[in-house]
Amino acid sequence: MNRAPSVFLVDDDRDLRKAMQQTLELAGFTVSPFASAAEALAKLDSNFESVVISDIRMPGMDGLAFFRRIAALDADLPVILVTGHGDIPMAVHAIQDGVYDFIAKPFAADRLVQSARRAQEKRRLVMENRALRQAAEAASESLPLIGQTPVMERLRQTLRHIADTDVDVLVAGETGSGKEVVATLLHQWSRRRSGNFVALNCGALPETVIESELFGHEPGAFTGAVKKRIGRIEHASGGTLFLDEIEAMPPATQVKMLRVLEAREITPLGTNIVRPVDIRVVAAAKIDLGDPAERGDFREDLYYRLNVVTLSIPPLRERREDIPLLFSHFLKRASERFGREVPEISAPTRDHLMSHAWPGNVRELSHFAERVALGVEANPGKRAAPPVPSNGTLPERLERYEADILKEALTAHRGDVKETLLALGIPRKTFYDKLQRHGINRADYVGRATAGES
Repeated sequence: MNRAPSVFLVDDDRDLRKAMQQTLELAGFTVSPFASAAEALAKLDSNFESVVISDIRMPGMDGLAFFRRIAALDADLPVILVTGHGDIPMAVHAIQDGVYDFIAKPFAADRLVQSARRAQEKRRLVMENRALRQAAEAASESLPLIGQTPVMERLRQTLRHIADTDVDVLVAGETGSGKEVVATLLHQWSRRRSGNFVALNCGALPETVIESELFGHEPGAFTGAVKKRIGRIEHASGGTLFLDEIEAMPPATQVKMLRVLEAREITPLGTNIVRPVDIRVVAAAKIDLGDPAERGDFREDLYYRLNVVTLSIPPLRERREDIPLLFSHFLKRASERFGREVPEISAPTRDHLMSHAWPGNVRELSHFAERVALGVEANPGKRAAPPVPSNGTLPERLERYEADILKEALTAHRGDVKETLLALGIPRKTFYDKLQRHGINRADYVGRATAGES
């Protein structure tokens, strides 16, 4: 952007111009004074970052004509008009035409300063929104994994470096951090992109179904298996198999998966015929599988077999500089999908973006952008956290506090499991375990509105 002075001040009266310049400079503004509108107009363009203050009654081009020329150049550039001869109809007409403010002489110095400050803040938000939209458009076209922080730059470089190597990859990251995006890019940037990208969430399938989904089955392999089914592994042959939440894979299935990784072959249920497969496996986990305490019953040998290359996706709270860019991208995408104009990012929304912890990471940010695009997130960040209990032992107080958080999240999201999990940033199984421990019935919250909603 062009680092222009803070204020362009236009007045043909030399003494008054100097007085206003001194008032503004004492208030912290950098002022460029001009004796005519034509002189100022020659220095203006759509990248001007701040405010124009102009007298109305001037020889040659008057203030109203000057405003119309500025509006044609950039309708969002704030113009403050000053006059000693204006009347109420003129002021009303000017404001209706888009003039930011109309100040009648004589005026108090503070009146001019406060108007200039408000106009400057408005212009700052406009320019930041423009810059974010441009950056988001450029990022979405060339960088599917959006982010300009060094850690994201390194992640993209690593992805491009290993994409064609065919090594198996373990992707570590919190809920909603973009693990499937990383897996998809590994596929798209590799020679395997002509093959299938097959994704399976290991935590979403019961133990009785997952083996059939992965390995396929022959007719009669089990009750209900009336026809042959090609499993996800075989369907991914020639391409990429993405196993999300692999930490949730049942132990018995882990043994068979280890065999697949070592021999690159499968045996479908109901047959002894071994079928070779040409796959690259990308596995994702929300926990640190290298930590025995977190790994639990996940096989150590399977972890080491998957851990040829490990990629870690940092949570949003560790790369806050990327949040405005990501939000602008999601806001534009949501507005297009809903057929709405892309709204400006307000100051309260910007404050929320940079202060919220984003436990649901990119997925939570995307959903927040959808609510802003729909106009249903009028006061972001205003929900109060439940009060911390003040009596009882520490474990008892923590238990009650956790129960209150669960109830508050369920109420805020009307009992919707997906949205509540996203807000809390915990796995589904953990969520249900906690509900059971605290005696909370999710059904009691379905459809219940939060305070203040109609």
